[in-house]
Amino acid sequence: MSRTLVIKLGALGDFVQATGPFAAIRAHHPDAHIVLLTGAAFVSLGKACPWFDEIWEDERPRGRQLGAWLRLCRRLRRGRFDRVYDLQTSDRSGIYHRLMTFGHPGRPEWSGVAFGCSHPHTNPVRDAMHTIDRQAEQLVAAGIDSVPPPDLHWLTADIAALQPAGDYVLFAAGGAAHRPDKRWPAENYGALAARLAQRGLQPVLLGTEADAAANGVVASACESALDLTGRTSLAQIAALARGARAAVGNDTGPMHVIAVAGAPSLVLFSEASDPTLCAPRGPQVQTLRRGNLAGFSVAEVEAHLRLG
Repeated sequence: MSRTLVIKLGALGDFVQATGPFAAIRAHHPDAHIVLLTGAAFVSLGKACPWFDEIWEDERPRGRQLGAWLRLCRRLRRGRFDRVYDLQTSDRSGIYHRLMTFGHPGRPEWSGVAFGCSHPHTNPVRDAMHTIDRQAEQLVAAGIDSVPPPDLHWLTADIAALQPAGDYVLFAAGGAAHRPDKRWPAENYGALAARLAQRGLQPVLLGTEADAAANGVVASACESALDLTGRTSLAQIAALARGARAAVGNDTGPMHVIAVAGAPSLVLFSEASDPTLCAPRGPQVQTLRRGNLAGFSVAEVEAHLRLG
């Protein structure tokens, strides 16, 4: 049996956007034993995917952690992989290429950008392409001609205790704490929630405990909002998205899940990120971009929501 390694270390949005390539790789290697190497935060998500036989957690050795580097090198070489698809294409995954191939006669075929790899993606403007388009073109160079769009049909969970009885709109008002420039002000989300509530739509607030402060502001401005901060898994977010009238949020990982799951989604971008490179893609996705997100009025965002 042939053995294939797929490298996708993170982050959440990148992982979701790689689900199309994951499916394409499995279709191209239907009988192979396929291993996914991913970050600790995505091991459980990887195990839920229908395309992999085994999930390896990336230890992410650093600097002078020689023991960790040696363990990783041994593991990669003992995997005896015939081909590697590097969907991370980072400096770190380039180091992993060297660990697997330097002085090693059983070096695998390698799809990516690592120096000397067998199936390089050589497009000089690859870094100016959207992640999905770039990875699809990379796979074409490795002999995989058909790459489907991102797919989360397999990601589902019981939401009976979470789903509102009536129509609802999902809110992703949080985001990375170290990137406040990627957040529309929480006060604006609160005002939008109140306006939607007046229209008979229940705002549903999503996020981790790191988003509690932002969601607390929204909940304070709208008494009818359902605050699910820290109460949903990614699978439950996907399930909630399938029943939502719409979703609105910042450029943050959960919006990728929501968009691919099918909710009509509006994603707000600042100058801190470029939607042409990384915007969520799904059946019904809109993006709005302004240098400073505070420049978007509540009325403007509400007008762009597709509520069906």
